[in-house]
Amino acid sequence: MPLSRPGQAARRLAVFALLLAAAVGCGDAGGLEGAGSTPTARGPARLWPELTPASSPAFEIGEVNTEVVKGVEVPGDDIRRVDPVGIVRAEIARHPGDYDGGKAPYRDTKRRMADCANGPGHGRCPVLRPYYRDLTGDGRDDLTLGFPLLPGKTTAVRVYTVEKHRLVQVMAWEDALSGVELAGRSLVIRSPSEVAGYEYRLQWTWDRDQQAMLLTHDEMLRTGPRKHSRQPSASPTAAPSLSPSASVSVSGG
Repeated sequence: MPLSRPGQAARRLAVFALLLAAAVGCGDAGGLEGAGSTPTARGPARLWPELTPASSPAFEIGEVNTEVVKGVEVPGDDIRRVDPVGIVRAEIARHPGDYDGGKAPYRDTKRRMADCANGPGHGRCPVLRPYYRDLTGDGRDDLTLGFPLLPGKTTAVRVYTVEKHRLVQVMAWEDALSGVELAGRSLVIRSPSEVAGYEYRLQWTWDRDQQAMLLTHDEMLRTGPRKHSRQPSASPTAAPSLSPSASVSVSGG
């Protein structure tokens, strides 16, 4: 399990640079004002046309992240009959360096698995309440699962489906979370930003060709009030907000 994903920081910095450039001098005069003359429409300008287009990515980000979960049976091909605690135990067993020993980064997660006798979401069990929804479009429920990576503040989010009688992980992400949402057949993760008044919003959507949940949107959006300024207001571009039919507030405690 990676502690961080290569390219994630660079991608977020690029998004932040674009939004910051658009947001410089934002303000609200509190009343109606003339917009001035209408600017002349300009088409996109291609920069550095002499550069040879790249044919391969510079970083391995892991967009397609699938894995058969070994040692976990799927009775009757019904994912609702699979024990979520058993799934997390299987992941811990596959990554002993992350969970075993006093210096392992997620040692407290393994220790608290002993408190899962009553199932996920009870007492000190680190496995959060599971959520079921058809995300792959095959008419059967899929499983969204989360568990904190203790003693840190990061939470692991996983999506599983059933393929050929096997449990398959089709999405994996670890981050500090402020919220997780299921919207249609997409999974949306909101994370706090180091920039005051902004948050990261990442969306995964099932891709039939890749047979995986792909990261289809990676945005930095304003959530706090704008600072007043004498300059004209400008709003950073952002995708329309999603209306989730299920919302999950996730805590790493």
